[in-house]
Amino acid sequence: MTHPLVPQIIDLATPVAAELGLEIVGAVFYTNQRPPVLRVDIRNPHQDTGLDDCERMSRALEASLDVAEIIPDAYILEISSPGISQQLVSDREFISFKGFPVIVFTSPAYSGRKEWTGQLIRRDEIKVYLNQKGRVVGIPRSQVTSVQLLDEPC
Repeated sequence: MTHPLVPQIIDLATPVAAELGLEIVGAVFYTNQRPPVLRVDIRNPHQDTGLDDCERMSRALEASLDVAEIIPDAYILEISSPGISQQLVSDREFISFKGFPVIVFTSPAYSGRKEWTGQLIRRDEIKVYLNQKGRVVGIPRSQVTSVQLLDEPC
């Protein structure tokens, strides 16, 4: 069920996003968390949505929400993108998303598995490195078919 404040938040966020050349995809207000988390999903219609877009939107929307006083209590604002769960390809993306949760697909299977999840550590010429609950796993790049961000906030 959608939180009753979400339509007002979307109405407020839409012109803020438009001014930055972005679009609002949706919003969710997780009031079951302490403090509550407001997640607003954005999209850049001109290029892949990146961390810079999320940061710009976060600063602008935070200021607008503070002025509007729609949310009476403390909350956490998260800006994300549905496109952010896409595949990582460039060196810049691997650097930008260091520490983010990812899923690595391999073919053939590496150590008996075709899917590996964990926090992205880095990628070098030989391997993609993940942190799996404190254990570092290095997966040979020759077996990696894709690396995708999991659907988590930016």
